[in-house]
Amino acid sequence: MSIIEKYPSIFHVGGVSGKQLPFVTLTRKAKKIASEEYPEYFWIKDFNGRAYLYLENWDSLLAMTACEERFACEGVLASAVGLKKVRIMEDGNYLGPFAFKMCFAAGFRLNEIYLEELQRWRKMEFPSPYLNVRRFDVAALKTRKRVLVVLHELLSLTMEKRMTSALLDAFHSEYLLPSKLVLCLTKHHGIFYITNKGARSTIFLKEAYDGTRLVDKCPMLMFNDKFVALNGRKEINSFNSMNSSQVVT
Repeated sequence: MSIIEKYPSIFHVGGVSGKQLPFVTLTRKAKKIASEEYPEYFWIKDFNGRAYLYLENWDSLLAMTACEERFACEGVLASAVGLKKVRIMEDGNYLGPFAFKMCFAAGFRLNEIYLEELQRWRKMEFPSPYLNVRRFDVAALKTRKRVLVVLHELLSLTMEKRMTSALLDAFHSEYLLPSKLVLCLTKHHGIFYITNKGARSTIFLKEAYDGTRLVDKCPMLMFNDKFVALNGRKEINSFNSMNSSQVVT
């Protein structure tokens, strides 16, 4: 908040005093510039006295998930058509249109029963996370798998492919996420990596990391690394300072 308050010509901070929760809006000049810069994509509209960012035009190409993009690049969608039997590798992975990439811990051993259950679950199709969740039966297995797809997509959209559980709480009502979300993620430790640090936990997308290294860095992170190197400091690692007692796998 202190950083935002340094730019009063761009941001307006309200609700600081009294019972109203603090909120941040753009100033009149900033709104004008924003509306001139991106009118074909976003528009700022007032709702109940607050400014909200609306998506002006919907592009169906934006609804392609990170999983679908990976499937398309690997040719999975085309090769899986009409394929009834698939070969499951020892690490639990196989090429399929509804299969998440699994990255189990080195000491985790997959027995035959676990692999069979995993195969059935991974073959199960799921609704797109970009469809309205309120149109689905919450108790249905496909809807429960959709929860993981939503979280996978949410983490994929972040720069470091990770998010604190506190931030995830903000999406509970909008995405109808389960109340015991961290427990749900712990059951799928081949997809998500959870750390405990005090009263907070952070959820990582496992497939985005090679050990402790983020595989594909966005330009913003690479730009930041260059400045870190200029200061003679080592590259900031998301997993640094996390010891074994803070890890849930």
